[in-house]
Amino acid sequence: MVDKFTDPLLTPKELARHLRIPESTVYYWLGEEADGTPLVHRVGAEKRGWPSVPFVAVVEAYVLRALRDLGLTKRKIRDAAAEVRRAFDTPYALATKKIATDGIDIFVHYAHDDLARAADGQRPIREVIDDYLRYVSWDANDGFASSLQLRQYPDIAPVVIDPRFGWGAPVVASTKVPVDAVVDLWLAGESLEDVADDYDLTREQVEAICRVTRAA
Repeated sequence: MVDKFTDPLLTPKELARHLRIPESTVYYWLGEEADGTPLVHRVGAEKRGWPSVPFVAVVEAYVLRALRDLGLTKRKIRDAAAEVRRAFDTPYALATKKIATDGIDIFVHYAHDDLARAADGQRPIREVIDDYLRYVSWDANDGFASSLQLRQYPDIAPVVIDPRFGWGAPVVASTKVPVDAVVDLWLAGESLEDVADDYDLTREQVEAICRVTRAA
């Protein structure tokens, strides 16, 4: 069984691609500390170039992406992350269910001044963060994230990163088949109908998955 805190699943480059975050931003978050620990946790890679990002860090980066989309400065993001960790007494606070309740108040506090200077039409802070967090599933036993649905895929074909399946690679939520397997078969010349039949999906699901992947 994969340990979501210590087992490396993705490379920083893969994390950036799956979450659609600039690679330079991912490396900044991996290297920058908040309250004595990295903004995004990293573990030792077995070999150079191999995965070094555990699942908990995938969720940390995803939450930070929400704050980044609010237009917060790097300093505000760092300070908000540090306060959330202190409030919940864990270095992994950005990946706990508590951020969906009390944690949002902390984010709102740090975002307020920036948004006060933003142009008219800025989406409310809570709306933005709530919209992000609805894609996170939580483990009832430990209160930490258990899977993350990738926002770029439509509701007709939900795709998740779940440490229990695919060793960190995005999988189709309904069948747990790796997205790359679906796309690769289509790229090899199989029709959408045949790919769908092979992986127990609908034609519309395969088409949606391939469209998103090719547009990335």
